[in-house]
Amino acid sequence: MGGRGGWWRGKSTPAKVETYTRWSFHTFPFIEVATFALPAFGYVPAPVNWILFLLVSTHAAVAAVTASLTLDWTRGRRPLPVRLLWALGTATVVIAVVSLVVALHGPRGADNGAAAGTVFVGVLSFGIGTLALAVRGTRRMVYGVLGAAVGAGAVAVPAGVSAPGAAVAAGAVVLAAGFLTFTSAFSVWLLNAVYELDEARETRARLAVAEERLRFGRDLHDVMGRNLAVVALKSELAVQLARRGRPEAVEQMVEVQRIARETQREVREVVRGYREADLRTELAGAQGVLTAAGIDCEVSGPVTGLPAEIQSALGWVVREATTNVLRHGDAARCAVSLRVAKGRVTLTVENDGAPGIGSGSGTDTAEPGRGSGLAGLRERLREVDGVLRAGPAGSDLFRLTAEVPLPPDSVPEQAPAPEPGGSPRPVPHPVSEVTS
Repeated sequence: MGGRGGWWRGKSTPAKVETYTRWSFHTFPFIEVATFALPAFGYVPAPVNWILFLLVSTHAAVAAVTASLTLDWTRGRRPLPVRLLWALGTATVVIAVVSLVVALHGPRGADNGAAAGTVFVGVLSFGIGTLALAVRGTRRMVYGVLGAAVGAGAVAVPAGVSAPGAAVAAGAVVLAAGFLTFTSAFSVWLLNAVYELDEARETRARLAVAEERLRFGRDLHDVMGRNLAVVALKSELAVQLARRGRPEAVEQMVEVQRIARETQREVREVVRGYREADLRTELAGAQGVLTAAGIDCEVSGPVTGLPAEIQSALGWVVREATTNVLRHGDAARCAVSLRVAKGRVTLTVENDGAPGIGSGSGTDTAEPGRGSGLAGLRERLREVDGVLRAGPAGSDLFRLTAEVPLPPDSVPEQAPAPEPGGSPRPVPHPVSEVTS
C-alpha cells in the first residue's frame, strides 16, 4: 500500500471491482493445483505424482493467462484472444486425457483411480469455466457444460474407467464446470454493470452542466434576439429615410443607438447573474446534481440575510466544490454546512472518497484573477476579506472551508433561541424550500 492514502483507496469503485474480479481469477490456478495436483503426492507413487503435478500446473498457468486477456476483451481494451482460447481448449482436453491414462495405466498405487478421477474432472471443470469468459449467451454456456460432461463420460470408458465411474465423472463435471461457468458469467456481468452505472452517473453530471449552459443560452437569446430584431428594422427604416433625404433618419439611428446600449446593459445583467452565483440557488443545485449522481448530499445552515457579495463568493465555493466532488473523487456522501458565529460566516464542504478530492492538479490551474479552481476561489474570497482552506480531514475525508467576515451592519438570520424549559424550535431547511 504505497502512496498517499494507499493504492487501494485511490481507486474508483469500478476499478476496485475490476481488481477484485481479476485477483479472484488469479487465485483459480492455485486452487486448481492445490486441490487436484498436490494431493497426488500423498497416494500416487513417483513418477506419476510429478507428471500429474506438472500437467495440472501447466493447465492452470495457461488458464490464468487466458482469463486475464479475456477480461481485457470484455472491457474493450484488446481483441478477443482467439488463438489462446483454442490453445486452452486443446490443452484442457489433452491434459485431462493424458492425466487419466497416466494415472490408470502407469505405476500402480493404492488410490490411482481416485487420483485419475479428481485430476480429470478438475482440469475439465476449470478449463470450461475459464472458456466461459469468452462466451456470450446463457444457452451457449449450458451447451458447453453439457458437452464437456458428455465428452468426459465418452472418454473415460475407453480409457479404462467403468461405466458407473464414467457416469459419476460426467455428473461431477456438470456440477463443477457449471459452478465455475456461473462464476465467470456472473463476474463479467457484475463488472460490466458497475462500469455502466459509473458511466450513467457521469452522464447525469454532464447533463446537469449542459442544462445550465442551455439556460444561459436561452437567457442570452431572449435578450439579444428581441433587441437585434428591433435594431435591424429601425436600421432598415433609417436607410430608407436617408435615401429620401428625410431628417427622421437621424432620429431612427439615435433610437438604434439607444437600443444597442440597452442591449449591452441587459447582456451585462445576464452575465453578472450567471457569474455572481446566488448561494441559495447554488446550494439547491449542488444538492440536486450530487443526488442525481448517486451521492448522498446533506445541506444545513441559514442562508437568508447575508450580504449579496458574500452570497456570491460563497456560491462560487459551493459550485467549485460540487464540481470537484463529481470530477476528482469517488464520493458516496457529501455534507455542506453554513454557520454564522462571532461576526463570521463559515461554509464547510466535506466529502468522503479518495483523498485529495478537489486538490488535484486540475483544480489549481486557474487563470489569475478569475479562475475556476481553488486559486480562483481564493481570489474571489480575498475581495470580501475571506480565506479558503482545503485538505484531507482524516483517512478518507476531504474538507473545504471558506470563512468570510460579516460587515458590522449585517445581521443574518440566526436560529431562534430556545424557549424556557424547552428545546430549540426547528429552523426550516432553506434548500428544501427551494427544491420543493
